[in-house]
Formats: sequence, C-alpha cells, structure tokens
Amino acid sequence: MHISSKLAEAERAGKPVFSFEFFPPKTEQGVQNLYDRIDRMHDFGPAFIDVTWGSGGSRSQLTCEMVKIAQTVYGLETCMHLTCTDMGKEKVDAALHAAYEAGCKNILALRGDPPREQEKWQAVEGGFRYAKDLVEYIKKKYGSHFDIAVAGYPEGCDDNQDSVTLMEHLKEKVDAGGTFIVTQMFYDVDRFLEWVEQVRAAGIIVPIVPGIMPIQTYAAFMRRAKFSNCVIPQVFIDTLEPIKNDDAQVREKGKVLVADMCRRIIDAGILHLHFYTMNLEKATRMVLEELELVSNDQNTPPNRRLPWRQSLGLNRREEDVRPVFWKNRNKSYVARTQEWDEFPNGRWGDARSPAFGELDAYDIGLKGTNEENKKRWGEPRTLRDVANIFIYFLEGDLKSLPWSESPITSEAEVIKGELIDLNRRGLFTITSQPSVNGVKSSHPVHGWGPVGGYVYQKAYLELLISPHLIDELILRIEKDPNMTYYAVTKDGNLSTNAPSDGPNAVTWGVFPGKEIVQPTIVETISFLAWKDEAFRLGTDWAKCHSSLSPSRELIDGIMNDWYLINIVDNNFHRTHGIFDLFGSLEIENLDEQIAAVKTSVNGISTNGPSGEVLN
Repeated sequence: MHISSKLAEAERAGKPVFSFEFFPPKTEQGVQNLYDRIDRMHDFGPAFIDVTWGSGGSRSQLTCEMVKIAQTVYGLETCMHLTCTDMGKEKVDAALHAAYEAGCKNILALRGDPPREQEKWQAVEGGFRYAKDLVEYIKKKYGSHFDIAVAGYPEGCDDNQDSVTLMEHLKEKVDAGGTFIVTQMFYDVDRFLEWVEQVRAAGIIVPIVPGIMPIQTYAAFMRRAKFSNCVIPQVFIDTLEPIKNDDAQVREKGKVLVADMCRRIIDAGILHLHFYTMNLEKATRMVLEELELVSNDQNTPPNRRLPWRQSLGLNRREEDVRPVFWKNRNKSYVARTQEWDEFPNGRWGDARSPAFGELDAYDIGLKGTNEENKKRWGEPRTLRDVANIFIYFLEGDLKSLPWSESPITSEAEVIKGELIDLNRRGLFTITSQPSVNGVKSSHPVHGWGPVGGYVYQKAYLELLISPHLIDELILRIEKDPNMTYYAVTKDGNLSTNAPSDGPNAVTWGVFPGKEIVQPTIVETISFLAWKDEAFRLGTDWAKCHSSLSPSRELIDGIMNDWYLINIVDNNFHRTHGIFDLFGSLEIENLDEQIAAVKTSVNGISTNGPSGEVLN
C-alpha cells in the first residue's frame, strides 16, 4: 500500500499514527538482533517502517535484503531509502528492481551525503546529481507503482542553510513526483510549525511527516543534535544537563520532553510521527507509551487482519490461507513458498503444485551456532531432560525451541497446564491451539479480522510421540468420530484417518458483509512438507552436539524412531477433548540415560553412548 494512502486514512480517521526508521547493521549478529527487534516492534502497530540506504556493495545489498524480509516475513509496509551517492543508473535500476520484487511500493529518494573521503558531494558518471532527478527517473521507469517520498529540512541541511533555496528544491522534488515529505530530526516545534506554514505558502500540499529522535543518552542527544544542526530548546538543556550522567533518568525525562513536542505537533493537525529509532527499542517505546499510542495492557484488542502475520511480498498481499503447521515458523513458511506464482486466497488449492521449496533455502534450518544452542537448550542426557526443555519453554523461561522461533503466546494459557503435564509424561508438544467458540473479533487474545465479527477455532495439537505409545493413541483417536489425525515418521511412514487429502479448516471467522474466512487449515501434502522440516530441525539440534555425546545419541534417537502426530478435535464446542485421549499414557524410565555402546580405538574397546532410547 502506498504510504501517502495510509497518511490520508489517518487524516480521515483523525487518529495519530507512527512509523520507525532502521539502518543496516555492520555485523551478522547485529543483523539478526535487529530482525528480532523489528519483529517485536511490529506489535507496536507502526503504519510503516523505512530502511536507510547502505552505501557500498554489501551494505546496499543488506538494505535490499532488509526491505525484502520486512515486507515478506514481517508483513510491514516498508519504504526503502535510495540515494544518488555513488549510484550510477545500473545500480539504481538494480535497487529498484529488488524493491519491486520484494513487494515494496515506497521509496524515499535522497541525494545522500558525500562519501567520508570527499569533502563535497559529487555525482558519479552516468548517475544523478539531485534528488529531483532521481524522483523523475523512478517516476518515468515505474509509473505509479512506487510512492516516492522526499526529504524536507526545517532547519537547513549541512551544506545549505539558505531556506529560500531549500524550499525551491523541495518544490522541485514534489513537482517531479514526490508524494509526501519526511523531515530531518528536530526538537524546536515552533520552528517546525513555521516551516510547515512556509511549505504550504509555497504551494506544496503533499503530507508532511515529522522526524522524531527519541532521547537515549545525554551524550548521544547532544551529538546527534549537533550533527543535524538542530536548535535545542532551552527547556531540554535545563532538564537534561543536571542528570546527564544518569542514562535511566535521561531516558525518563527525555520521553516526557519528546512526548510533549509530539503532542504539540498532533494538536497542530499533523497526525503522523516518524521515529528515528537508531535500531533501538526502549526509548521509542517509552515515548509511544507516554503518548498512549501503544499499551502494555494485555486486554488491548489486537490489530491484525488474520490470525497469522500476513506477508506483503510481491503477489502475496491477498494471501489469506495457510497450514497451521508453520504457526511458530512464519519466516520458514514464507521462504519455502516464495517461488509460488499464486498464493491461496479464499480457499486452499492443491499443494502438489506448486511444490514447497527445498530445505536448504535460507531461513529454514536451525538458527544459531552449536555453542549458542547448547547454551540455550543445554545438553540433555535423558528424556526427562528433553521434557524439561519443553516445559521451560511453556513456562516462559525459554524464548524458543528448535520448532518455534518465538516465545509461547497468551493463547496457550488456557491449555498450558495440560501441555506441561503431557511433556512431564514424555510426550513432547510442538504446536497447539485451544478451541474457540464464537468470541468477538476484538477479543484481546483470540481476536482477528474486522471489528464486529466472531472467530472460531478447533482444538489442535502436534507432538512427538514414542513408537511404543503411538498404536494405543491412534486406537483411542479412532474411537472418537470427532477426532482426525496424521502421524508420520522421519522416513515417511504415514497413518491418518482423515476422510480425504483435502483441507480441514481449523480457524475461521464470520464478519459483517463478508464470506466466511478460513485462514488456517490442516492438509496432507503440506503436512508431509512440514514433516521434512520438523525432523530436519531436530536433526540439526542433534548435530549441535559431538557425534559420540549422549545428547547427540538421545536426540537422534527421537528423530529416527519417534512419530510426529497432529490431532484435530472437530467438535469446537469442547475445550479439553484432545487431552482426554492421553489419560495414563506416559514414557517409562524418563530418568534413565541411554545405554552405552562399545566402540574401538586402536583395537581397544571403549564405552560410548548408544542410539537406543529407553521408553
């Protein structure tokens, strides 16, 4: 969606909205940390994010990658910065094509700063001299596909303090095709509002988005203000200078100062705030909380169109059906389906064509180094140790499992006790959802979709189960006509009582003026694709440990011998029916370590762990 359209919606609704800026980190670990932060800040509800342009080969490629991940995986409307600095037409074309392929519809066109080794800015041969030239080129090449933002400077820019010339340049950029203006950071609201009046007097009517820099520390505040030639109001100095050595106090007082300036901006009729986050979360969140634009209240209604995070990748904006198996691995699902020409809309088609992507694609395997994962999940030597890992996750002490990218959610609260009990008995739960019988779409936990609707879901449970228990469990399932299941081994030995290979909706919603929406399903072909991934993740976990270690043997044994089973209770009026199936089922000898095997080193017998898992 074009950002100018989002700004128009906010103006019509009279409701303040906000957005975030991020920049490409310099290290691989920094990139992963930033993705985790973007994932969390997604829940604040930004109207969009933007990603700055990283000059140079790898850094510019990282900008394109970040835009693609934000659009396709996190479902965030993203605006990509694009500068003229060191950019010939070929490089500009490559960047625009990457943005287009990512589903990005918004570009911030900038001249850019000169490289560090140059005192003055110079255009490269065959490149662009001014931002307006870049705007004109984008408009000519892509028509109306991209919304094009341009920069505004309420207090001048580093190489031009002539306000008349800057206003002329701004008018030229807008006349060339700029659809909204994003300003440089400032703290002096009076100057900003005067500048807005001057912009309107110059005949520029496109929306203006003010750039807001939260205050992290006193030193950073002063450094950034000086770098940007910002006028600092005396009240900021008087408030922050006496506490400049206390970062916590500076953030606390700073949030009030910045929130006050934001209120003045909103009161003046400008309803969008663009936060320069500096890739940090806390100070921005504090300002938004002070403005009551975000809340920590768990009773706040959700703001989501579907029960899962929708992708905004190319051709995916209308996608509204997915298998439940990837509920906790959104990034992987997007990666494995990125080559599809069409995406399910309204119903789930035949998953045989197109096929799910191969497991060697980026973002599918287990994340983290071997040492990081051993530190995260320990070195289990017994099934009890494995059970405790799952229990720690359910209790919130662990933030991830090999099969779950994110922490346990509040949705599981109603069945958490039963899930913990199953794991204590050696039945390792991977994915679940409780039944929901017609709660309002505004429900703080289960709600999704437009206001005024009602949502439903069937109880669903997916777990790893020992081969010694699988026959008894299936016998119990098949006695209940409301239960359907799929059970499969790593080698593909499949058992099911599903009446067909077709989809079984496990989540649906009823909304005024719309057909019933069924966004989450269980289905044969996609489950087999998920099976490959699930056992691959477990095998990757095993390989974090040395080949002769008890942990390696234990986890490999589970992956090689156990079943992955999913169960659907099609009677959505029942809350705990699935768990009744497991009465008295448990693994014996949970605390017994796997037996040792004999290996030979230079003809001498030694003891090593066996692959036998004791049940």
